[in-house]
Amino acid sequence: MNDTLVDPAILEKVRGWRPYVEAKLGFRNHWYPILQSTNLAEGGTATATLCGEPLIFTRLDGVVYCLRDRCLHRGVRFSKKPECHAKGSLTCWYHGYTYRWRDGRLTDVIAAPNTKIVDGRRGVRTFPVQEAKGLVFVFMGDAAQALPALATDVPPKFLDEDLHVMSKLRIVRSNWRHGVENGFDTTHIYIHRESRLIQENNLVLPLGFAPSAAKSWHIEESPAGPVGVVEDYGPNVVPAFEGRIEGRTVLKVPSDIEGKNLVPHTISMWLPCALAVDPWPDPATIQMEWYVPVDATTHLYVQTLGKRVADDAGRREFQREYHNRWEHYAFDEFNGPDIWAREAAEEGYASDHHWVDEALFEADENIIAFRRLVSERNRGVQRLSDLRE
Repeated sequence: MNDTLVDPAILEKVRGWRPYVEAKLGFRNHWYPILQSTNLAEGGTATATLCGEPLIFTRLDGVVYCLRDRCLHRGVRFSKKPECHAKGSLTCWYHGYTYRWRDGRLTDVIAAPNTKIVDGRRGVRTFPVQEAKGLVFVFMGDAAQALPALATDVPPKFLDEDLHVMSKLRIVRSNWRHGVENGFDTTHIYIHRESRLIQENNLVLPLGFAPSAAKSWHIEESPAGPVGVVEDYGPNVVPAFEGRIEGRTVLKVPSDIEGKNLVPHTISMWLPCALAVDPWPDPATIQMEWYVPVDATTHLYVQTLGKRVADDAGRREFQREYHNRWEHYAFDEFNGPDIWAREAAEEGYASDHHWVDEALFEADENIIAFRRLVSERNRGVQRLSDLRE
């Protein structure tokens, strides 16, 4: 194994998207959503793991700060028993090493007040934080790296002022890339054919979409925005409403579109790991979700649903609609099989050999396009050595 946890022999065989296969722990120098803002109270603490890095957070005077969750002295995690004896500081429960939240500097050792180790130079690592749409985003990157705008790492429209966003976070026991490829897979909707959401929102949902003779995707980017692959659900894709085995029809789903909600129009995947389904699951809503690397075998599934609203009354109405309808039918009932499928894929790719053995077909061309794009345009692969710096 090498510094990326992937067998070098495997990497030699996947040259077309080698950085993507290397990135078992994700890509660094990108922004990732990691917490809901409501889960971090003033003066409280919260923890998370991002790209293999343990993190601890606090909120002080409304501002969120993030430190590496590991004391310099013995390497224990502050989060085992967080101690904050003075505003603006975090004390390790083991020997009293005390750090400033603002910059991570070691300021005191409570158990040894005259120690020479407090010299103004030592400290734990800090990570930049931004809040947007009720989520806490962390920049997992190099200290010397110029900080890119958050807008470069979220799907278009996500930061629009009039888009009100509701979110749900959960841990999935699979590598983050299985989330990416499940979400962007045009034929995986086969597993959703019996979803109650189809009837609940009067949808037309075929067994899958295959590209026609023409290319069904394109690369999209803007100078101040993200870069991604956009799958156009128009004349360049062919829906399958009948399933056949050796020429005999064995499955059939309704294909009458009259009076139905026709969604989505586009599905897109954006660096580093964000999907947008627009519109979905309703003509008035858009679903965006992230598959955030936690460690080699786990990702944080960040589901968001946005709707354009004009005022506080519109926001309250959408919140009621989300809790009474969409959270269950869209996030839980419809996306539940996606979680199961990713965890099953984790078993198949556990040894990494399936990156070489996989039998991709025409409908996977958009996934291949994203593998190549993220391999070319990422800002760095997260490596084991990064966790030891």
